[in-house]
Amino acid sequence: MVLEAIYVVRHGYRSNWSVDPLSGTYSSNIPSPTGIVADPALSGYGVKQAEQLGEHLLALDPPVDLIYSSPFYRCLQTLKPFTTAQAARKPIRINLEPGVGEFYGLARFDHPSPADKTELDRHFEHLHASIPPSIVPSTKGESIPQLHDRVAYALKQLIDQADKDPNGPKTLLICTHAAVMIAIGRVLTGRMPEDEGEDDFNCFTCSFSKYVRRRKEGGEALTNGVHDHAIWSADKSEDVPDVGWRGGKGVAGGWDCEINGDCSFLEGGEERGWHFSGDESFLTDPNAFNDAQNEAKESGDDVGGNLADKGVQEDKDRNRHSRL
Repeated sequence: MVLEAIYVVRHGYRSNWSVDPLSGTYSSNIPSPTGIVADPALSGYGVKQAEQLGEHLLALDPPVDLIYSSPFYRCLQTLKPFTTAQAARKPIRINLEPGVGEFYGLARFDHPSPADKTELDRHFEHLHASIPPSIVPSTKGESIPQLHDRVAYALKQLIDQADKDPNGPKTLLICTHAAVMIAIGRVLTGRMPEDEGEDDFNCFTCSFSKYVRRRKEGGEALTNGVHDHAIWSADKSEDVPDVGWRGGKGVAGGWDCEINGDCSFLEGGEERGWHFSGDESFLTDPNAFNDAQNEAKESGDDVGGNLADKGVQEDKDRNRHSRL
């Protein structure tokens, strides 16, 4: 038995932070639970989104078998309503996967890293970290092609492990970030657009996507991904092995997108969409849409989010088409 479906979600609305593009100094008015400025928690509205997402994940068929998350706090917090409910039903494990961690573009200074497992264990239960990890994003930054190769390599490792798992898991859930959610869609399907900024795979906050494994005519799952490839090394973190996903091949035999960024289960619907701008010299904030709205929610003025408010709706309309 091999993996049949991959579920992908993006984290919810998060608290705001800013960075000086000249010095690389990060700052925030709201302290991070982990003490890392660029590792914020969800805003009050984001917590509500996570609760609604959790209800949706609990109703999936087939149900979630394996759970993977970016190690950043906001992703683990987004999963918490779902994982708490799951843990009450059966033993679970949340696998920390740096390979689906945040994308910061290219810059001359070091990029943020998430908290280590010791710190994260103070905030979340059921965590597991592979030692050594399969791949870790370079702190020197990444180009857009490097990001896609990093994500493809990470997914290849996760899918191979699932295919070999004697428990025979059918599904895998990943919680990640906007840029990575887009990259996941591209590397699984094998379709990389000529224009990197093309709006092909949706990544709204707390949105849900589903990918199903391609099959041969007789119904057998395709698993003919590249098996003999180089192994990533932390000594040369910027050198990511090519697992042969381009040209429509996709990772591990290829996958088809069955659900693309669904938000029908969220009260606020589609929010905080994002796409690559083509400028990867420096992403001052890879998710910084609607930050004024976030700050209002964090202050307690609008916890829960009245999205019918005229000013908020205007922000949504503007930011739906924004580029970095």
